[in-house]
Amino acid sequence: MATATALSERFDADRPVIGMVHLPPLPGAPAFDGDRRAVRTRALEDATRLEAGGVDGIVLENFGDAPFHPDDVPKHVVAEMTAVATALTDAVDVPVGINVLRNDARAALSIAAAADAAFVRVNVHVGTAATDQGLVEGRAHETLRLRDRIGADVAILADVHVKHATPMGQRDIERTALETVERGAADGVIVSGAGTGVETSLADVERVADALAERDHDRVPVFVGSGVTSETVTECFDADADGVIVGTALKRGGETTAPVSRERVEALVAAARDATTSDD
Repeated sequence: MATATALSERFDADRPVIGMVHLPPLPGAPAFDGDRRAVRTRALEDATRLEAGGVDGIVLENFGDAPFHPDDVPKHVVAEMTAVATALTDAVDVPVGINVLRNDARAALSIAAAADAAFVRVNVHVGTAATDQGLVEGRAHETLRLRDRIGADVAILADVHVKHATPMGQRDIERTALETVERGAADGVIVSGAGTGVETSLADVERVADALAERDHDRVPVFVGSGVTSETVTECFDADADGVIVGTALKRGGETTAPVSRERVEALVAAARDATTSDD
């Protein structure tokens, strides 16, 4: 079974920069243009630009499939993502993660295991969130048991108060983070802003990091999951983030759906390395 230590050891950096491969609409999605080959070509081009620019990991996500299935994507989505993920893990040498929107952790874990990916991102791992797909419930009990059952060496990186959602109940972000780790057995946590590309509250990052440290979960990494740029990455690390996940800022023109810009990747990675070196 994957552990928190295993997640930290998967990246060849003290504070990893993880880049996003946002897939165009897949077959079956309303906006799919009928060209499977173009989807896979675009994914590989983005992944190789991310790796060439110096990222420490990549997350593959079916970003173009809106409106999203809440928690059970069709089998053809799993098939398409497995094919793309396998091509990706064969093409790059950095760890690859899988996120199946909106919240199909079982599909993500299955794809990751089949494609030899290193981790999954789960948007709602514990608790319940109100989203544009309706109420989405965490299924940590299913995800952890499935991981054991299929023998998947795949770490679980879980969002805390995920973007594009409102958590149900009165839990503060510290309590949610602790439950995600202690009761949900997540290997790492993500703190994000309100939506894609929206700046993350660094006060929230500090609160989560402090809460985990106070309970001796220092080895559970805390990632900033949205709004990171080459200008703000140093501030993220100053707020005790252990890594960052970046999508929009690495795209041409800062547009989320545009292709990855190697120049933007290099600039952000350089800023992240400078920040890490200055702290040593």
